[in-house]
Amino acid sequence: MDWGRAKNVLIYAFLLLNLVLGYQLWADVREQADTNLDFASLADSTQKAMEEKSIQLLCPIPSMTPALPKISYHYVSGESIGKPVTLKKPVESKLIFMGTDLVEALGDQIPEFGNYRYDPQASQEMTESELERVKVAGAAGRFVMHTLVDGKWPLFNDQLELYYSEQKIVSYRQSLVEIAPMEDEQEQKILPASGALKRLVDAFIPEGSSIKDIQLGYYGQVFNSESQVAAPSWRFTLESGEIYYVQGISGDVTVNSPKDEEGKEQG
Repeated sequence: MDWGRAKNVLIYAFLLLNLVLGYQLWADVREQADTNLDFASLADSTQKAMEEKSIQLLCPIPSMTPALPKISYHYVSGESIGKPVTLKKPVESKLIFMGTDLVEALGDQIPEFGNYRYDPQASQEMTESELERVKVAGAAGRFVMHTLVDGKWPLFNDQLELYYSEQKIVSYRQSLVEIAPMEDEQEQKILPASGALKRLVDAFIPEGSSIKDIQLGYYGQVFNSESQVAAPSWRFTLESGEIYYVQGISGDVTVNSPKDEEGKEQG
């Protein structure tokens, strides 16, 4: 064997591998930069209004403006949230931060688990009154996950609740949903997050507020009917716990406070 030639081949192979990995890292960084804006990118009028009202922005502003349709959905069981179910095999709560590992651990215990996404903004430790309301014995807190529309956009109206105790996920509550496109509904390019933010700053967000998260998903007012409608919406979460949904097509605003789970819609 020509060891000198083999050595050169290995050197070139490792060099090529490093080039590929370097390019992938550069592409990932560029993609991240392209999908997020910062405070300086906002219109001068929005920046001025935020400064005058002492409204802080603690997160990036997504720059995506996809074309999306409204959807309809219904709960298979007829209920928006099911009864608590104890896991046969409790799993380590730290797996909530390890996507694929969590799916492997819970995929055979929770139906459709692979089509949910973790929502850190909605997850929390629970008060005694909350524990009494959900009737989950021994739980210290919960992780909240949302089913995904087209495997990408969270449906904020629907949630899977994972309850944990002593650093282990021990039980869950879930109601499966069926999602379908609406008849004759066309995809429409949604309002940019920066435009939704301007609307909130001008008329809705209180002075001195801090915005800690902005996320695109689906949301709709819940009515007393079997089938519900949800539209692409920007969700703005404040440090105070208040949540604002800005409908991505009409620009209508719905406000959810920590004490108001149903929300109030304003045009």
